[in-house]
Amino acid sequence: MVNNVFEPATLGPIQLRNRTVKAATFEGRTPDSLVTDELIDYHLAPARGGVGLTTVAYLAIAPEGRTQKEVIVVNEKSAPGLQRLTDAIHETGAKIAGQLGHAGPVANGRSNGVHAIAASKMPSPLSMQMIKSATAADITRVTKDYVRTARIMVDAGFDVLEIHMAHGYLLSSFLAPKQNRRKDGWGGSLENRAKFARDVARVVREEVGDAAAVTAKIGMTEGSPAGFSMPETLEFAQMLEADGHLDALELSAGSSLLNPMYLFRGDVPLKEFAANMPAFVRFGLKTPMGKSFFKSYPFEEAYLREKALAFREGLSMPLIMLGGINDKATMDRAMEEGFEFVAMGRALLREPDLINRMQAGETTQGICIHCNQCMPTIYSGTRCTVLEPTA
Repeated sequence: MVNNVFEPATLGPIQLRNRTVKAATFEGRTPDSLVTDELIDYHLAPARGGVGLTTVAYLAIAPEGRTQKEVIVVNEKSAPGLQRLTDAIHETGAKIAGQLGHAGPVANGRSNGVHAIAASKMPSPLSMQMIKSATAADITRVTKDYVRTARIMVDAGFDVLEIHMAHGYLLSSFLAPKQNRRKDGWGGSLENRAKFARDVARVVREEVGDAAAVTAKIGMTEGSPAGFSMPETLEFAQMLEADGHLDALELSAGSSLLNPMYLFRGDVPLKEFAANMPAFVRFGLKTPMGKSFFKSYPFEEAYLREKALAFREGLSMPLIMLGGINDKATMDRAMEEGFEFVAMGRALLREPDLINRMQAGETTQGICIHCNQCMPTIYSGTRCTVLEPTA
């Protein structure tokens, strides 16, 4: 039987009112690393607009795991605000997910005041520092931080915990063979490189049991010869499925350090990006190497679909499709092809009430033009600039 995207659905132990997910998109609304009214309003908009699940982007498990200092670290100090956020979302009838993770080499060590760590030593284009190779003690500590974070998040009312295993972040850096040059039990074979991520999934599930759904965001490919890519990513996903600790996988792509536009597609707002970056980064973006960092990919509806279909064929566990989903027909096709959920980002940033209007039959397609002018606004509050009045 083909699923209906607008009918109630089960995600692990959680019941959702429909199969639509507001994907994690960094909000830029936590200047003091704490929940703000603005962050709550940001998630209330798509929740009131009809999505089954809204995802809070990037909740760090440790101070050095932040992408920059403004990111929320999940601890006793941030917990009351997180509870206030989940309570507000639950009042709308939607459920709420929290993306827990460690940025690893994507962390700005200079902003955070502590050096970033990764699978292997490497220079950081963000902080102009050397990123340290994680020690065995670091791996043990970080694994325990995932457990502590998961417990706080469940106690604060989160329905779904999304473990970030993609985009070049810490767990992803261990997976990529050209980034992981380790000679110990976390390097070499895919089984060794996958050990850290699999252990994290296991300990998080053991900690929360059926108190919350546990999912993972994985990258099907990072869009770079230096990154993690198919067919190894599918083999990794099959390992996660066999382990049995996750309720679903969200299928992403691209890398924050190697090829960010591979995930987003569409126009490249290089000038606007440069204007919002620190001075040394602005200089770098003006160089030929800097300009080539933001590669141009034309937008097309459901641009990750073909790769996602290979995962659908190779896996039996629930899968969440994302990547340029703006059309009701795309959602229906995803259901027909065996995907359990669809995740949307920019389309809901442009029209937070899009799901309600689709359900009411008022529209079948979003109006986002994929100009990507929203992307540079992550530093000042992520928003659709098309909505802003012109002078």
